[in-house]
Amino acid sequence: MNRKLFVKETLLILFSSFLSATGIYLFKFPNHFTTGGVTGLGVVLNHIWPTYSQAMYTNIMNIGITVIGLILLGKSFGIKTLIYTGFFTIMIALYDRFLPLTAPLTNQPFMELILAVLVPAIGGAIMFDIGGSTGGTDVIAMLLKKYGRIYNTSTALLLADIFIGALAFVVFDVQTGLFSVFGLLVRSVLTESVLTGLNQRKYFHIITEHSQLVKDYITNELKRSATLFEGEGAFTGDKRTLVLTVVSPRQAIDLRNFVRKNSPESFLLITNTSEIFGRGFKPN
Repeated sequence: MNRKLFVKETLLILFSSFLSATGIYLFKFPNHFTTGGVTGLGVVLNHIWPTYSQAMYTNIMNIGITVIGLILLGKSFGIKTLIYTGFFTIMIALYDRFLPLTAPLTNQPFMELILAVLVPAIGGAIMFDIGGSTGGTDVIAMLLKKYGRIYNTSTALLLADIFIGALAFVVFDVQTGLFSVFGLLVRSVLTESVLTGLNQRKYFHIITEHSQLVKDYITNELKRSATLFEGEGAFTGDKRTLVLTVVSPRQAIDLRNFVRKNSPESFLLITNTSEIFGRGFKPN
């Protein structure tokens, strides 16, 4: 990995960790939302044994899991996960020390639930986008896969998260339990949606008689590349050129308008895509 990419990814990891810690500490902990994971278990343990704060329980478990992961997984544990977990632990400890919360910030639990789920979901999506993980139960999944011969770890962890979320019904009350289970369901959808949004690009199929004009605009104005194929219309038998290219959503508007203005007879097909590998996008 080159230096520039390493610095960029490190900054993204720190930002991701900051978002997750902020959303969890400010909105999840005060409302006792047990939306799965190590932090959800920390909320439950604090209520049963209030010797330590929710933040302290979370950090103790995170540190323990991280140490075990480093010992048993070695290099496969990943430097990105280590950086994320370390900074997350520091942020949670700082919040607990300098911003102790004994009650929710507002009297709007549903709004705080949305923030408790949305903010960490954005942080998690950023980590997944750069090929890292958020530690905690993700590390447990890696251990189960390597040593427990449990290959469908995603299902096992989902069941564990549901169990932790459902504990709110027993430990707290029905309202908190309903919020927690609902938040758990929303979290899984949000993470995928945010991840897709971060990577979304527009895939163009342009069938045109003015391929040189379109190609020049793509390469010179949009600074993108394209692939050209010579083709023939099945009905008319006329010769046409198929231009394939992938651009950002903002560039897609410019390219669409250019083609419609300068080659109005062109056949234009635009589709959404979020998994693109190669030069100019994600490395293979």
